[in-house]
Parts: sequence; structure tokens; C-alpha cells
Amino acid sequence: MCAYRDRPEQAAGERCVRRRPARSRSARRKRRFPLSLLLVGILLLGGNALLGSGSAIWDMELGEGQQSEVSEPAGGMDPGSETGQELAPPTVDTTQEDVDTEPDEDRSEEAAAEQDLRLVNRDHPLPEDLLAPELTYLRNGQAIDTRVYPDLQAMMDAARAEGYHPLICSSFRTWDKQEQLFERKVRSYQDQGYDREEAEEMAAVWVARPGTSEHQLGVAVDIVSEEYQILDEGQEDTPLQQWLMEHCWEYGFILRYPVGSQEITGVGYEPWHYRYVGKEAALAIRDQGVCLEEYLAQMEMDAAD
Repeated sequence: MCAYRDRPEQAAGERCVRRRPARSRSARRKRRFPLSLLLVGILLLGGNALLGSGSAIWDMELGEGQQSEVSEPAGGMDPGSETGQELAPPTVDTTQEDVDTEPDEDRSEEAAAEQDLRLVNRDHPLPEDLLAPELTYLRNGQAIDTRVYPDLQAMMDAARAEGYHPLICSSFRTWDKQEQLFERKVRSYQDQGYDREEAEEMAAVWVARPGTSEHQLGVAVDIVSEEYQILDEGQEDTPLQQWLMEHCWEYGFILRYPVGSQEITGVGYEPWHYRYVGKEAALAIRDQGVCLEEYLAQMEMDAAD
């Protein structure tokens, strides 16, 4: 089994300062700006500020997984929520031409519902050119579909209120990231003496092939207990997972790969992998005691009648 453990990355807001070797007094004198140029610079900056454009020099583009140190957490949640992993408001790159001034709300809701129930598995792969959803980022580099964020945060807050310590160790993945994880698992089996074909078949039971992972949709998260950060069946025995299995449907999530469903899903039992399907579908899946594939197949049969 693979174990995901948090690595001590640079803390959010922490700055690395590299000290330069001290220069001689003569060298410092040579590098000193002429007073006249300094005065001109001050006048120019002051003029820009008066014209309302001076703040532009402080703007900075945020890359994936980064968060402005002065931005407030999305939804106004308290700092430290979700076990200290604050979520940043999503950064959306939208041009004026892309803005629909009169959006079709019915169409948007229908598209969202289809996305929530989109089946992704070995028989229903994603296209390699699939566009990433609008994402809300966690401070540690994790990310989730922005639509899903409020319910995910509510579930994490509820778990913490019960005294548990949930930790999201995996979430949205790019195609390249999924490929890296799959190849790593394949190599681990090859190192044990299996040939490439056998290694791929065995790896696919635990790590989805690129294009067949729900993590690439941005609606799936792997949640572990801070006290037990190993991705194996031992997660099932943690009080956190017991609570999540019982209550996740209230927030629109399901345990995606329940015990005994491997023949249908093609994925082994994962008592840490939760998938967002919306509250209505999550309740129905819980009541019927089925996996997502079975639920969608039943929906098709009902629609055909």
C-alpha cells in the first residue's frame, strides 16, 4: 500500500530571506543611487498614486496552489478551519468576451448536475484535453471544484466540531500528476519481478490509469485522520472514517469505492476516497446501498421505462 504523508513544506505566509555577503564600504558607495534620480523616482511614484494607478506595482499573479497572504478565506471561514488548511478564493481568468451577461440558470444547473454524476472509470475515460474546472485552492496545494467547496468545507467543519481531525491528502489532479502516480505504482510491481503488462493490471486496482480517475474532475478527495495518515484498510477503523461514512451523504458525498464493489468499479476498497455527487443522489445511493455505477445504471433503466 502506498502511504501519503504530509511533507513539511514552507508554511503559508512564511518568507525565505537569503542574506547577501557584506560589501566593502567602497563597493557600497559605488552602488549608491544619485540623489537626483531618487527624487525623480519618488515624484513619479507619488504622481501614479494620485492618479489611482500606483497600486498596480504591488499586484502579483498567483500561480496554482498559491494564495495571497492578505486574502480572506473563502466563505469567511475562520483561520485554521479544515485542520489549518485555509482555502483561498478561486482565481478566475475571464476575459470580457467570455462573460455571459444573461446566463441561463436552468442550463447551468443542469450542467452542474451532469458534472456531479459524470461517470469516470476504466470503461468511461476522460479526454486528455479536458479543461480543468474552476478551482478553490488549499494552502498546501490541494484544490477542489469551486462548486463543491462549500459542502466540503461544511463537512470538514462538522467533523472537527465532533472532535475529529480530518486531513485532505489528495484532491484535484492534472493528467500529468495522475500519470506520475500510476507509473510509480507500475514500477513498484515491476521491481517485484512482474512484467509491464502484469504490473499495469495490478497497479490499476489501486491507482487509476490517467483519464480514469475522478480526481481529474476535481470532485473527489482522499481524507485521512491526522492520527493515522496511511492509505490502507486500517483507515476504516479510525473514528473519523466511521463518522464520515455515516454522515458524508448529508453534504453530498459518497464513499466511492465501498467494500465488495471491486468487480463493478474496477477499484479496490478505499475507505478514504469520497466523491461529490450532490445531496439528492448521495441520499439515494446511501438508501439503496449501491455504488455509483449501480445507481447510474438504475437511473438509465428508470428513464427507459
